[in-house]
Amino acid sequence: MPERCAWVTADADYIAYHDEQWGVPVHDDRMLFEMLILEGAQAGLSWLTVLRKRAAYREAFAGFDPARVARFTPARVEELLANPGIVRNRLKVASAVNNALRFLEVQREHGSFDAYLWGFVGGAPVVNAFRAPAEIPAKTAASDALSKDLLRRGFKFVGSTICYALMQATGMVNDHLVGCFRYDQVNTMNRMRR
Repeated sequence: MPERCAWVTADADYIAYHDEQWGVPVHDDRMLFEMLILEGAQAGLSWLTVLRKRAAYREAFAGFDPARVARFTPARVEELLANPGIVRNRLKVASAVNNALRFLEVQREHGSFDAYLWGFVGGAPVVNAFRAPAEIPAKTAASDALSKDLLRRGFKFVGSTICYALMQATGMVNDHLVGCFRYDQVNTMNRMRR
């Protein structure tokens, strides 16, 4: 059994997410939008709760196409609030529509959300070398700066802790513990992409 980060439970969904996605650099705008919405939906809940609802989110939120989500009407929001497959929190659902609009604005300004987002880490992943879960921060100066700028632009559910979770999930930082089998694999992937 390979050694994994301490937050991974025996749940198959958690293991697959950790082993295949978490910490791998993402440069696809649609996937970045998906993770932005899911991380916001997770606020106050366990990540496993949202992970298990991910397929329902993809269906409910038009495959996380930000242009389509930006056109959701108040009636569509009401439909979503009746959907048991997603987190039925009015503020979170409304924020997804709002964030789609803001996302499109960032794309127009920067050419892509990817270019904007990765600018907060200088275009390359931050490689940490944490050995214990207690060493991993909940937020950093970079996530503070990202949060502040997103809030200034009108995004919702983008506090610094949510932003740091987004950065971890999309590989902007490698926070796999040094003893985790994915730590070296992710670092190797990063070197090969340069």
